[in-house]
Amino acid sequence: MTARGLVALGDSITNGRGEPTLGVPMQSWAQWLAEALELPFTKLARDGARAARVRAELVPRLAGPYDVGALYVGVNDARSPDWDAAAFERDLGAIAAAMAACCARLLVCTLPDDLGRPRAAPKPAAASAIVRREAQRRGAVVVALDDLAGARWLLPDAVHPTAVGQLEIADRAARAVGARLPSALIERHRSRRARARFAARYGVLLAGDLRRRAAERARGPG
Repeated sequence: MTARGLVALGDSITNGRGEPTLGVPMQSWAQWLAEALELPFTKLARDGARAARVRAELVPRLAGPYDVGALYVGVNDARSPDWDAAAFERDLGAIAAAMAACCARLLVCTLPDDLGRPRAAPKPAAASAIVRREAQRRGAVVVALDDLAGARWLLPDAVHPTAVGQLEIADRAARAVGARLPSALIERHRSRRARARFAARYGVLLAGDLRRRAAERARGPG
């Protein structure tokens, strides 16, 4: 049976919706990686999905064999007030096992340590430790995103990547599997004018996110 390219499972980050940044079009990090590897791309992702939902709804849609499996899940788990490390490890293990069974190569992403506003620490680091243990168990490649932070790569919510951030994740994944960098496929706008436009747009987004945080504080827990 012929392999079917690269399959990616995840949440809104893997969906990759948003606006261009500095001349970089917005698309999923996994799609950038598939293009760099010259592989067909299958995306199985749900906005807001936690690991349990990925396991229940997306894993049954795997239709391998695939050349590469790409998994980035856990952001919504780690940001949730009812974070359950044991449940996350159970669900992640089931997802990884299913992907390893139908993918010639599997790569899994860790989480940024400085995740979310308000910050989710120390839960992201705990989730990343689980990801690394599962990767070792399955012989998967780890794409380390622990230090992914800042306005260039993440939107003001410190969760969703900018278009440049998606490309950075893809570059890290490409390095992890020894592939050419997706950033070689695109020319960024590096002029002072382009950077000024980005800074202005980021300021608008930051103002909106500050309003969101204030509204959440006013509502209180639950």
